[in-house]
Amino acid sequence: MLGEIFLVLAARAERDIRRTLSECLASADWAPPALINTLAIDEIEIARPVIAASPLLKDQELLKILVECTIEHQIEVARRPRISGRIADAIIEGGEPAVLTALAGNRTAEVSEAAVRRLVEASQRIAALRAPLVRHPAMNDQLARQLYAWVGQALRQALQERFQVDAPALSDAIDEAVRAAYARKGETAPTHNQDDPARDEMERRLVAKMDASGQLRPGYLIRAIREGRLSLFEHALATLGGFPLAQVREAVRADTPEPLRLACAAVGIDRAVFPALLDETRKLSGGFPAGDLRKARFLERSGESAARAFRAHRAA
Repeated sequence: MLGEIFLVLAARAERDIRRTLSECLASADWAPPALINTLAIDEIEIARPVIAASPLLKDQELLKILVECTIEHQIEVARRPRISGRIADAIIEGGEPAVLTALAGNRTAEVSEAAVRRLVEASQRIAALRAPLVRHPAMNDQLARQLYAWVGQALRQALQERFQVDAPALSDAIDEAVRAAYARKGETAPTHNQDDPARDEMERRLVAKMDASGQLRPGYLIRAIREGRLSLFEHALATLGGFPLAQVREAVRADTPEPLRLACAAVGIDRAVFPALLDETRKLSGGFPAGDLRKARFLERSGESAARAFRAHRAA
């Protein structure tokens, strides 16, 4: 009878009262189960405390929320402490990026090795999954090596510290696999962000903002390339040198390192630094610029002279 009274009151109560009721009953094991189930499918601000903590919500109720409720409700289920493997598998089967990311960040969830493998595979297309997976307790050496191929430099460092990852060998293997795959199609391996206009525009704005504030320096180019952000490097080089972005990208994909060397010299990158920068660029661009660096003409040039030579080279 008390449960029925609670349900009637909850149905007629104002939003703020229902939210307070949810907060008060979130951890109660004596609350009427029907009322808890009703609050759990209410709007998210009311449902959140109950979904997060109620001991009365069992797998069947949580599965119902995953099927019938909003993305926000599903995210709260994925964040719920100590969810079962059955719930984790249902979340992975749903494939919703935001919900998968919440699950990857839930270190108390019961997630099998097979489920973690599916999350690692999904991280190839969902970048937000990568950081929580690097630190996930269920990761092992084999999955770490697979994840290593898709993460940025900072996360690669974290993987190297946690697992025995042979970074140079694995990076070379990844680069070779990419080049071989595209060679079979008769294509050139794409560079970072070439197929991501939104990310490319974001990096253009970042460089423009730094340039306007006087913070854009040659050292930023080296930092960008070391972090594996080739598109950011190209935008920064074009801005610093006053070059068209298309010409800089042509230089990066040229059959000789000479135009890229000239562009870098024009913005003040020391000739002693260029060989290492070239190696990093080739790792990100499928082996380009091609050609033997030893055949490039390392003439001493001022920045202005190198800029003129770069423009002449591109015009030719």
